[in-house]
Amino acid sequence: MLRDVGPVYELLLPDVAATQRLGTELAAELAASEVLAIDGELGSGKTTLIRAIVAGLGGDPELVSSPTFTLINRYQARLPIVHLDAYRLRDGSDLAALGFDELLEESVVLIEWASRVRPALSGCVRWDALIEHHPPGRRARLQAPPGKRLQLGQVTGKLP
Repeated sequence: MLRDVGPVYELLLPDVAATQRLGTELAAELAASEVLAIDGELGSGKTTLIRAIVAGLGGDPELVSSPTFTLINRYQARLPIVHLDAYRLRDGSDLAALGFDELLEESVVLIEWASRVRPALSGCVRWDALIEHHPPGRRARLQAPPGKRLQLGQVTGKLP
């Protein structure tokens, strides 16, 4: 069964500031009970993007760190934010064991290394993001859920 999806955005992020602007734009669109599933190699900017989303939602970006060993970090903001790192998870059953359904009920859930658990996210309102190194900066591919769009007024480097 194919997932009903929204628009796809291909972006060049020439510097950290562009990644931060993308995070601010995403924060304006994310709602409680939505997931942002982020993938990308080490150092591609996943945590930088999450810091910007936390700031855009009114939280303290200085508190954001990758939860590789703790698995879950929570941040207070206009909407509660759950930051999950799936790098050490085997599959969706590990996600369920963390109480994912309860975490999702009232929070925005931001998942790094989401490919490890993506099949378990099929029933969620989900944004997908892939960030890749693309010298001199990064390239991002975002797919919005049905009915959602990004304005991208401040993000430079849209690809045709």
